[in-house]
Amino acid sequence: MLAAGAALVAACAAQDLDPIVIKDFSSNGTISGGNSYTDPLADREKCARDIPLMAELQTNTIRVYAVDPAENHDECMQMLADAGIYVVADLGEPLTSINRDTPQWNQEVYSRYTAVVDTFSKYTNTLGFFAGNEVTNMRNNTQASAFVKAAVRDMKAYIAEQDYRPLGVGYATNDDDLRTDLADYFNCGNPENAIDFWGYNIYSWCGQSSYSRSHYEERTEEFSTYNVPVFFAEYGCNTEDTRPFTEVAALYGENMTEVWSGGIVYMYFQEANDYGLVSIGSNDEATRLPDFTSLSSQIARVNPTGVAMASYSPSNEPRDCPSQDANWAANTTLPPSPNNAICSCMVQSLNCTAQDDISEDDITTQFEYLCDPNNGDFCSGILANGSTGVYGAYSMCNAEERLAWAFNAFFMDQTRNNPENTDPCNFDGAARKQTPKSPGSCRSVVDQAGDSGTGAITSAPAPTSSGGGSGSDSDSDSGAGALVKPGFNLGTLPLATYVSVAALVGAGMVLL
Repeated sequence: MLAAGAALVAACAAQDLDPIVIKDFSSNGTISGGNSYTDPLADREKCARDIPLMAELQTNTIRVYAVDPAENHDECMQMLADAGIYVVADLGEPLTSINRDTPQWNQEVYSRYTAVVDTFSKYTNTLGFFAGNEVTNMRNNTQASAFVKAAVRDMKAYIAEQDYRPLGVGYATNDDDLRTDLADYFNCGNPENAIDFWGYNIYSWCGQSSYSRSHYEERTEEFSTYNVPVFFAEYGCNTEDTRPFTEVAALYGENMTEVWSGGIVYMYFQEANDYGLVSIGSNDEATRLPDFTSLSSQIARVNPTGVAMASYSPSNEPRDCPSQDANWAANTTLPPSPNNAICSCMVQSLNCTAQDDISEDDITTQFEYLCDPNNGDFCSGILANGSTGVYGAYSMCNAEERLAWAFNAFFMDQTRNNPENTDPCNFDGAARKQTPKSPGSCRSVVDQAGDSGTGAITSAPAPTSSGGGSGSDSDSDSGAGALVKPGFNLGTLPLATYVSVAALVGAGMVLL
């Protein structure tokens, strides 16, 4: 019932920050803004500059939108721990995440996400992870949510499989007319697939608004029965030159603290969008902006109370899954878990495969031809449809592996039906022939998938490191697992001034 803390690396000499305790939680089981990013937690000098300013705002948690798992974060994470500050990290980055227009849950994205989990699980001030941010934002891309929920499922399973301390995996959503369906979808069904916390990006309180005019009252009522923690993953409307942050009193007042676990102020650095709390000058020094002073004043006035863990007894039930209709397309059957061992078996079994040095542009060109239904059925084993809930057995493989499958499907079709095509495994040099192999357990994998690649693989070899899992691919009507609600008990304030940090070196915010 209670999570044990993980030890910090030996280099961290200061006392560890107590890990977030999770109660009644079962752990069984398109990016905008360019393609580059700067890891905000990999620069000691900038962390040393900015963390004291965050502490001045009584910050106890920051959210970082993209981190580089290959970098060393020990010093910045320790400085944050020394200041009593926790971290929620988004798992994606500009080139590797779930794209709302062409969603995939595949080996590349899985490996990126697990690498972030591996890197940050060792820090006791890691609070959890976001598997997506505003991926579904319109009615024509709701099916993308099936892929994000699969990511939630597999990251929860991975954390358990690696024997890490329980760490929450959540989702951050935008504020629009899809809010109810989104909240229901990610909370419903099999608890192993459901979010552990819910982040809400909301900018409806502008200037001198009120609890009712801002629709905070409506939102609070809507989430009063939610059975996992909810908090504002972004807030801070900037329609005025200096944001008055009058919503802080409401957010940490008696009307909302029974439901909401605080909120994120967007954002720390001043940029073209004019949301910053500080600006960075040419001398690399940070200057407090009027918004900083305004927020500090409002935070100093609140004194929210939380719920003692010993007296907390959850009673809310998980939501029912939304019905599929004209407004909501995501199926409750989720994409399969990426498993590199399955994909390796598939590639070995082929007569025609992709060249090792094939370029990304060539992969795109070949897919455009092979996966055009007008040219034949060569991609059923690698396609994934979050609306119908139909996923090819190899839809979770990487792009080169999926293309190899399509090359082979074309090759086999032409060999059987078009003897005039004397070189069906060429594709202008992008493909090559090979001698197929199916060693050991690979034969079972190939047999389960079938010649079309559409069969369900229910028994497979274990993946290699960070190579995927074997999570359930569908939801049931059982309840979602719950973190403590209404609040993470973080000390100074329950998730108070959860300052949204896009990059501590001033890079633009990265959004899914």
